[in-house]
Amino acid sequence: MAPLAMALPLLPGKTEAWKRWVQEMAGARLSEFQASRKRLGIIREASFLQQTPQGDMAMLYIEAQDIAYALQGLATSQEPFDVLFRQKTQEFFGFDLAQPPSGPPPETVFDWRAN
Repeated sequence: MAPLAMALPLLPGKTEAWKRWVQEMAGARLSEFQASRKRLGIIREASFLQQTPQGDMAMLYIEAQDIAYALQGLATSQEPFDVLFRQKTQEFFGFDLAQPPSGPPPETVFDWRAN
């Protein structure tokens, strides 16, 4: 299993809308969310809100069989929920998952698990 964690600054004024979207994914859109993540090989996903003096940050954690495959799928899938997810990512964070930022993905420097 490969983990990925990211800190994404929320655009000003978007925190409450992002929280509602996360609640929608966990509620009314849960079956769509689950189907999407199953297709992409994502087995765990968690979102956290970190409020900082520089602004609100979404802390995202994902585990997948193949992170690169999962991210590529998020970027290119034409399934309606995945398209909507990309639109919401653009709305809340200001970047397009289909055009990932330059540079390497976050680097795992420590990953401890109890046996």
